[in-house]
Amino acid sequence: MNSSESLYTLARRSAVLLLRIEAAILIGLALYLASASIFKSVTHPGALGAEIAFAIVGAVGLFLCSISYTRGTSWGRSPAVLANLIAIGVSYYIFGGKLYIIATTLLILAAATLFATLLGYRPAD
Repeated sequence: MNSSESLYTLARRSAVLLLRIEAAILIGLALYLASASIFKSVTHPGALGAEIAFAIVGAVGLFLCSISYTRGTSWGRSPAVLANLIAIGVSYYIFGGKLYIIATTLLILAAATLFATLLGYRPAD
């Protein structure tokens, strides 16, 4: 196995792991939002329901992208790249809110996943 093949394999495995971590974080966020609505007064239930739904849909999408990387197919690359580019943009706005630890964590996770998804793809011969 040459060095480019080992880099490709490492990037593909890393992409699978990082995409699944992101999906788990989104499921955790959806569960937190759902439980917070039970224990706290909700001023905008429609907006909260939409945030929970988007988190669940995003988690399912990221998990499906990880399946694509596991199988060696390319259909999951574009949505994974797009989701992580959006996450990098979101981290910029979180920095503006002075939530530096959250913003830095999101930026590092999104950048690492973006890097792995880009390197873990090989066009068909």
